[in-house]
Amino acid sequence: MKAVFFDLSGVLYEGHQAIPDAVKIINHLLKGNLTLRFITNTSRKTKNQILADLTSMGFQIPGDLLYTAPNAALAYCREQKLKAFCLVHANIKNEFRDIEQAPYNAVILGDAADDLNYANMDHAFNILLSGGCLIAIGENRYFKDDEGCHLDAGPFTKALEYAAGVDAVITGKPSAEFYRQVIATTDVEPAEILMIGDDVFGDVEGARQQGMQACLVRTGKYLDGDERRISPTCAVVDDVSAAIHRYFPEL
Repeated sequence: MKAVFFDLSGVLYEGHQAIPDAVKIINHLLKGNLTLRFITNTSRKTKNQILADLTSMGFQIPGDLLYTAPNAALAYCREQKLKAFCLVHANIKNEFRDIEQAPYNAVILGDAADDLNYANMDHAFNILLSGGCLIAIGENRYFKDDEGCHLDAGPFTKALEYAAGVDAVITGKPSAEFYRQVIATTDVEPAEILMIGDDVFGDVEGARQQGMQACLVRTGKYLDGDERRISPTCAVVDDVSAAIHRYFPEL
C-alpha cells in the first residue's frame, strides 16, 4: 500500500485528548513517503477549528491534507447554485452564510445538536415536500465524545428522507463521491490505500466499497463485535499505532 486515509475523532483523538501514541506515529508518517489524507464528517467545527485542535494536541497536520464533509456540502451547493436552509451546528453556521438565502430550494442537514428540534425539522420537511433537495453532511448513526455516545445526523437524515419521500445527497462518509474526491487528490489506486477508522459502516464499509483496504480500531465509537456487523468481517486492531505497525512493519 502507498497511502493511508485516517478518520479523526475516535482514531487520532477522543474528546480533547490524543489517542496514546497517535501524535508520535502521525508526525513520523508525515516525514515519510506514504501519501496521507485525513478525512472527517465532524460537523460541529470548521476546518480551521479542527486544525487548531489538532495542533494543540501536538499533531503537525497541514491543512491541505484535511478533507471535511461540511466543506464538501458547501462546495456541492455552490456548484449546483442552491439556496439552502442550513440546519447545521452554530459553530459552522457562518461558513454557509452565502448560500442560506430564501426562497430555499434545498436543505443542508448536519449535526445541529439542539437545533434539531421539531420546528426546524418540520420547516426542512416542508422545503423538501415543495421540491427541495436534501444534502446531508455525512450519514453517521452516532458519535462519541468525553461524555459518551450521542445521536449524529444520520438518524435525522433518515427521518426526513422517510417523511418527504426523498433521497439525500450524502457529502461525507460513506458517500462514494466523497471518497472518490479524496482519492482523486492522490496519485495512487484505491487498492493501494488503507483506510483506518472507528466506524465500521462509514469508515470501513464505505472505503471497501470503493476498492480500498480498511482497518477498524477499538478506540472511539467502536463497540465489541462491530467487525462482525459487515460481511466479510474486517481487520480490527487496538489503535491507530497498532494499525500502522500491522500494515507497515518496516516503519
